[in-house]
Amino acid sequence: MKKRILSAVAIAGIAALALTGCVDNSGGSATDDTSGAAVSVDQAAADLVPADIADTGVLTIGVDATYPPNEFKDDAGNPIGWDIELADAVAAKLGLKTEYTVSSFANIIPSVDGGKLNMGVSSFTDNAERQQTVDFVDYYQAGILWASAADKKVDPEDACGLKVAVQATTYQDTDEVPAKSAACVEAGKPAITIVPFDTQDAATAAVTLGQVDAMSADSPVTAAAIAASKGKLQAAGSSFEVAPYGYVIAKGSKLVEAVQAALQSLIDDGTYLKILNKAGVADGAITKATINAGS
Repeated sequence: MKKRILSAVAIAGIAALALTGCVDNSGGSATDDTSGAAVSVDQAAADLVPADIADTGVLTIGVDATYPPNEFKDDAGNPIGWDIELADAVAAKLGLKTEYTVSSFANIIPSVDGGKLNMGVSSFTDNAERQQTVDFVDYYQAGILWASAADKKVDPEDACGLKVAVQATTYQDTDEVPAKSAACVEAGKPAITIVPFDTQDAATAAVTLGQVDAMSADSPVTAAAIAASKGKLQAAGSSFEVAPYGYVIAKGSKLVEAVQAALQSLIDDGTYLKILNKAGVADGAITKATINAGS
């Protein structure tokens, strides 16, 4: 379990559902930049789309675009990244266009649950607790991966007394690193100092600038940060706690089966793997689209 996890208590306590800005992406006949070929409609999947969504021709999606390379913003403020490209392709299989609402992460699940959005796409980890509130169509497997400065060796299993950067409200911030810190204290060792940042870019920069000893993030995010660091960062250990990313959909909605069928169609025709390969994140690829497979 990794990035993008809030407890059910925290979700229930969110009263303000402030959403910021809508972006209309071209779905329905989306183009896969890797192959240059249009993503064709899968009519069997499209027939499963609830009538109220099919009638609009639009799939409304909430996204917290602060987690490169999965989802982030271009210079114009539009959400981009392989997570966005894949969601566009899913919509295209359903004969729909995508309309993104850029939101704080904490607001997405309540907005989907409350009917303000059709789906959430933001590297959400599917787990049993969240399944009590929403359903998930799982589309990727990711683990946690730490990184440190290239000249500093860090062991995530023995990080007592170190400063560790995380993106605020992520699983790393709320569960993973706090648990490691608690274990340190229980063993009579110094606690880990958790340093949260609003964005992943800021957390990564803190490592390269020497403000912290290490960072913890989802494996594709950390891998991308290391690749972009020009030798300034290195992996600290290997990936652990592998779990699925899932599309967030209102519990019991017929859209769940439609999205599952569309995703499976993308897997079967090769578009899915092309998108992941282009982004360099194919290590987490799946071969079967599942529903609520997280635990």
